[in-house]
Amino acid sequence: MSKIPENIDQTLELLSSGNYIADRSLATAVHLSMQLGRPLFLEGEAGVGKTEIAKVLSQTLGRKLVRLQCYEGLDVASAVYEWNYSAQMIEIRMAEAEGVSDRDRLGNDIFSDKFLIRRPLLQALEPSPEGPPVLLIDELDRTDEAFEAYLLEVLSEFQITIPEIGTISAEEPPIVIITSNRTREIHDALKRRCFYYWVDYPNAERELQILALKAPQADAKLSRLVVDFVQRLRDMDLFKVPGIAETIDWASALHQLDIIELTPEAIDDTLGVLLKYQDDIAKIRGSEAAKILDEVKSEIATAQLSAG
Repeated sequence: MSKIPENIDQTLELLSSGNYIADRSLATAVHLSMQLGRPLFLEGEAGVGKTEIAKVLSQTLGRKLVRLQCYEGLDVASAVYEWNYSAQMIEIRMAEAEGVSDRDRLGNDIFSDKFLIRRPLLQALEPSPEGPPVLLIDELDRTDEAFEAYLLEVLSEFQITIPEIGTISAEEPPIVIITSNRTREIHDALKRRCFYYWVDYPNAERELQILALKAPQADAKLSRLVVDFVQRLRDMDLFKVPGIAETIDWASALHQLDIIELTPEAIDDTLGVLLKYQDDIAKIRGSEAAKILDEVKSEIATAQLSAG
């Protein structure tokens, strides 16, 4: 288990050691969250690397990663805890067969620790030899406001109340990362309990650094074209512009196909790796892709001449 970084520079180094290229403002938010024990609420478009931060912290700090993947209809039984009802019924039948008539004793037996099924939020409050875990509450915007309200107790006091047992509190708070793709607004009451950071798309230079780490097998010249092409797409009116994950996937796919020179034909053949909606693919494929590629190549050539 690694120690929590003592300053922002160490936090940058920690993230870098996990192959995560962060700017200083993001590292500052991560550092403050860990040092002050406050959840970090990361908002941004899908595919910009929000979830990856929690994974990297778990890996580099040597902490367990507890992930709660949110979805519509998520409830306490799936997120926090539930009782093992089938095992409880067996226990009741066995008690009846043995002639146990003390209802209070039976109630204490069936609502005991051995029948409690721990879901992610409860797991995150339990002590661990390697230290408090990293709790990832992923895509919170997919849940409803009722679940948000339930989270307030967990994030304020790092405790969970189970009516049959009582209140369970964390000896030491977990490192909490909450992500949202902003498909809906999260309530202010929850945001106030967190530090907030908007994770934006990286600029071209930082995306090229990310690509060098995540897809090192890709040709350097090809990577430059890939990044500049994707950067240009993000300025267009598309239903879903490509994220960093799609950039990495596209570079890896082109390498797999032994493509070392980006051509309009290569783009058309692999657009499904980069874009995820047919309307976007139809809009870019063909003459538009060729036009963007020509512009990108021209800009690179001009920059090289200026540098020379």
